[in-house]
Amino acid sequence: MVNVENYYRILEELNPYKAELLAVSKTKPIEDLLQLSNLGQKAFGENYVQELIEKQNLQPGFEWHFIGHLQSNKAKILAPFISFIHGIDSIKTLKELNKEGLKANRILECLLEIQIAKEETKSGLHPDEAEKILMGEELKSLKNISIKGFMGMATFTEDEKIIRAEFKSLRSLFEKFKNENFNILSMGMTSDYKIALEEGSTMVRIGSAIFGGR
Repeated sequence: MVNVENYYRILEELNPYKAELLAVSKTKPIEDLLQLSNLGQKAFGENYVQELIEKQNLQPGFEWHFIGHLQSNKAKILAPFISFIHGIDSIKTLKELNKEGLKANRILECLLEIQIAKEETKSGLHPDEAEKILMGEELKSLKNISIKGFMGMATFTEDEKIIRAEFKSLRSLFEKFKNENFNILSMGMTSDYKIALEEGSTMVRIGSAIFGGR
């Protein structure tokens, strides 16, 4: 069940920063997505390819974001309809997306995931690896993908100093490459989005504050 009060409050909090809300709808029933859509929300984030396939034709105008870890062999499934792919952490995956984007006659927009947390369970590219990809010759040949920015997840901790420092480091890397086409910095979830906004996030990914827990 959608927490309408929280939804509107979050939108108000995002407004001064001109940040976008990505409603994380993984495992949530279709009825909840339709209710949120009726309130004006169109961008939804899903973690599981099969669930996303089942929801993709839900309603015209939905903007589907895949925010899970993408296996290369799943690229062909998403290529025909996906709006955005987050969490790219290898040139191999970029090449596979480019191949499938070419087949689907689409340019696939994506974000590189940067490892900023100290937790081993968090995935992502080291900043040096990301810079190598963005400045390398291989990327220039991939005409059917468009890297729009970075995403990152902070350490799961109550220590605000750690969270803020991690977001600040990602913002610093983002500023090196920021331009009119590379302009999305996705960081911040239900537990830490207010800090992320203060540190320059342009897109927050919020699920439980809107939809409740699993």
